[in-house]
Amino acid sequence: MSLARFSLNQGTTKRWPMEATVAGCAAAGVTGLGLWRDNVADYGLERTAKLVRSAGLRVTSLCRGGFFHDEGWLDDNRRAIDEAVTLGAPVLVLVSGGLPAGSLDIDGARRHVGEAIGELVPYALDAGLRLAIEPLHPMFASDRCVVSTLGNALDLAAPYPVAAVGVCVDTYHVWWDDQVWTLIERAGREDRIACFQVADWITPLPEGVLLGRALPGDGCIELRRFREAVDATGYTGPIEVEVFHAGVWAEPGERVLARTLEGYRTHVL
Repeated sequence: MSLARFSLNQGTTKRWPMEATVAGCAAAGVTGLGLWRDNVADYGLERTAKLVRSAGLRVTSLCRGGFFHDEGWLDDNRRAIDEAVTLGAPVLVLVSGGLPAGSLDIDGARRHVGEAIGELVPYALDAGLRLAIEPLHPMFASDRCVVSTLGNALDLAAPYPVAAVGVCVDTYHVWWDDQVWTLIERAGREDRIACFQVADWITPLPEGVLLGRALPGDGCIELRRFREAVDATGYTGPIEVEVFHAGVWAEPGERVLARTLEGYRTHVL
C-alpha cells in the first residue's frame, strides 16, 4: 500500500513550526495533514490555508471543537467550523469535555453533549462540514471527555444526519474495549466513520496521562487489526497518526516524521 491515505496529525510534531511541517511533509511525499486550532492561530488562519494549498497538501481534519462544559461553547464551536471551512478540512473533531465544575452528574453531562451537538448540526450542514465525535479513554471522563466508548459516540450521533455527524475512531482510546470490533462494524453500517486516528499505547503512563500516546509499533495495540477492521466497513478516508509524547516532541520534526512513516508502513499497513 502507498502513502496515499497517510496523514500526519500536527499533534505528533507539536514543536515543528508550521512552515517546516508543511515543507517536510511535501518533501516526504505526504499529502495529508491534520491541523490543530492553536497551531493555526499562531501562524494565522488565512496564511495556513494558503501555505497548505500552495504545497499541494490537503487538510484531513481540524482538532478540536467540543468542550461543551465551557462557557461560550456555542460561539467557539461555530468559529471552529468556520476555521475548518477556510482550511478546507472536511471534518471537525469534537472532544466533548468533562463534568461541569462541581457536578457529579455524568449522565446529565452526556445528555448535554448530545443536545449541544444538535445545536451545531444546522451550522455544520450549511458549511458542508462533518462533526466527528471522538470517544476518549475512560480515564479522561472527569475533566476532558464524558464520551468514553465508541458506543457512546454512535448513540450520540444517531439522531442526526450522517452528512453532519460521524465518529472518530482513535485506536489509543478504544483499543481496550472488548466490544470495539462489533462497534466498528456498527459504525460502518451506519456510515458514521468520519475520522480514523492511530496511536500506540505504552505503560507506565506519564504523570498527567495525556502524553502517553506512542508512535506506531512502540506499544501494545494491534494497529493493523484496527486498520483492517475500519477498512472492512468501506471506509477509504485518511489514516491520521496522532501522538502526544514529550519524548517524541523533543526530537527534530524530520526524524519524527521518518519514524512515523516507518511505523505506519510496518505496523498499520
